[in-house]
Amino acid sequence: MYRCLLACLFAILITSAVSFGQVTAIRAGRLLDPETGTAAMNQVVVIEGGKIKAVGDVAIPAGADVIDLSAFTVLPGLFDMHTHLCMSVRQERDAGRYYYTTLNDPDSFRAIQGVVNARTMLESGFTTVRDVGNEGNYACTSVRVAIERGMIPGPTMINAGRIIAPYGGQFHLQPDKQNLAEPEYFFADTRDELLKAVRQNIHYGAKLIKLVVDDQAYIYSPDDIRFVINEAAKAGLRVAAHAWTHPGAHNAAEAGVASIEHGFTMTDEDLQLAKKNGVVLVGTEYLGLRNDRAQWLDRLKRAYRIGVRMAYGTDVIDERPGMTRGTEAISGIDLWIEAGIPPKTILQVMTINAAQLLGMESERGKIRAGLVADIIATRENPLENISALKQVSFVMKNGVTVKAAR
Repeated sequence: MYRCLLACLFAILITSAVSFGQVTAIRAGRLLDPETGTAAMNQVVVIEGGKIKAVGDVAIPAGADVIDLSAFTVLPGLFDMHTHLCMSVRQERDAGRYYYTTLNDPDSFRAIQGVVNARTMLESGFTTVRDVGNEGNYACTSVRVAIERGMIPGPTMINAGRIIAPYGGQFHLQPDKQNLAEPEYFFADTRDELLKAVRQNIHYGAKLIKLVVDDQAYIYSPDDIRFVINEAAKAGLRVAAHAWTHPGAHNAAEAGVASIEHGFTMTDEDLQLAKKNGVVLVGTEYLGLRNDRAQWLDRLKRAYRIGVRMAYGTDVIDERPGMTRGTEAISGIDLWIEAGIPPKTILQVMTINAAQLLGMESERGKIRAGLVADIIATRENPLENISALKQVSFVMKNGVTVKAAR
């Protein structure tokens, strides 16, 4: 019995050592660099221990596992900086109102929705996502931890926990039903309440702080927002600000949040202020495919012209027949195409800009030696046809193939 246990342990150790030391080499027919907007032909990417060891016209190491992508364009994995993985609105039940979803789906089921949505996002080429709340009582913390422990497939995930907001959040409550928006939102109207909200989020596993700065007649001031930014920074967290109105966006830009979400009605002055203060616009242009298309297009064109840094984010929450969360998320590029944004820029907002927003530019967002091997491949060249991103043929995350080319 003792000898059998020792033999099993030895076998496990040998298998682990082989797996950890295994080298993989990708033959890339075309290797795309979003930063320069160029593609190099017949390149090799060498991967070991989940990271990129070498890139370019290099020899394939002896004994390496070879992945032949010589008929494909190879590029970094994509980012979606505005997801709600633990929420799925069912049109026939919820009439398109996510408020009803928060009442109808228990947190246990929302975590399961998060598992499914995380998998389909990864399959569509999104190797990193930022989940900006609407996860009930920390359902997405559980999903993130499960992904990190290798229990379920999914993108690298940065989750916000409970959204901090002025009283009412994004809903209009009734005096005899005051608690229906909690725990979806954490109401905070004083500095003590803001402090408690930030600290509780951190305690329960949030990796990002999300503020609704407006949506009520009373909104957070620049000083309120700075207070939250400073408190979050003590734990190394950044602040994303939901801003649907001009005053809300202006206050968020003045305070210097990491990102403004939506910015639907931002003026040129607001955009200039965001640019000056290094605030990234996560414009969720996917929403313009459903409503107010002309206004979303106008704001996107103006933001591009002014030169504010942007990162791709979708805000997909609906279940749609024949579509997954991943295929819906990638359809958000359609408004960028319609706005005439060049493919190079679209690729940058989906990779390097997003990585910088997360503070991960030294880890992800490029195919470079020393970075994590988050790699996807498409049949066509996205620099020539950005819609090629809708048909991702190969996905690798952390050096592990999760979708083989076909």
